[in-house]
Amino acid sequence: MKVARSAGSPPSSDREAVAALIGREPLAGFEVAVRCPFGAPAVVRNLARDERGRPFPTRDWLTCRALAEAVSRLEASGGVRMLESDDAMREHVLAAHRRHAALHDGHRVAGSGDPRHVKCLHAHLAFALDEGGSPVGDWIRGRADLGWPETCCVAPKEAS
Repeated sequence: MKVARSAGSPPSSDREAVAALIGREPLAGFEVAVRCPFGAPAVVRNLARDERGRPFPTRDWLTCRALAEAVSRLEASGGVRMLESDDAMREHVLAAHRRHAALHDGHRVAGSGDPRHVKCLHAHLAFALDEGGSPVGDWIRGRADLGWPETCCVAPKEAS
């Protein structure tokens, strides 16, 4: 799965695309960290504080609907428990939490309260994609049916 890197503040079109993808206005300032092959935001990197100054613990947000739906299917089939119970992944999960905390105001991935636990596979995959890969991201990729859709998630629907 090839990803395109991005950097800088989001233009208004990115903000509109993210709002359409997540179904609401973003709560924190962000920049697009990864774009899909169509150029739309696939992962956004949030600021550590929301627009009202409150802590915003989720650094990376998976905005691509196709990827988010694939990860949701994995979570629904017990993916969080599977990752937590995989002894070979224990240190990798802890390392992901440490790296995230170092980059995002001390918060663990998805704001997890306990570094031994996985709160959200979506946040772990988004963080891995933003970082350029990780063993946790590889674990999720190996178990979720990830792939870019044939058309962009934010492309206007054709009238029938």
